[in-house]
Amino acid sequence: MRGVAVVVGGLLVIGGATVVVLADQQRAAEVAQLHERVEQATERLDDIGDENLSLAAQLTALRSQIAEQDAALTDTAGFMQ
Repeated sequence: MRGVAVVVGGLLVIGGATVVVLADQQRAAEVAQLHERVEQATERLDDIGDENLSLAAQLTALRSQIAEQDAALTDTAGFMQ
């Protein structure tokens, strides 16, 4: 009877260790996947930031052009020509 208990106990220990190892491997895989997603999101944010800077430069140029045209339209006396 003792032999059976030792064998069953050994199998339970081996089974438990296997479950722990598999769970750790799965957790490590999920952590790696999350790191990859964070990296992709960071790259997208960098690309969006670069695009925003380009659009901001275009907007600034358009605003100064509008300001010049607005100044020309408000010059009713014709002195600015």
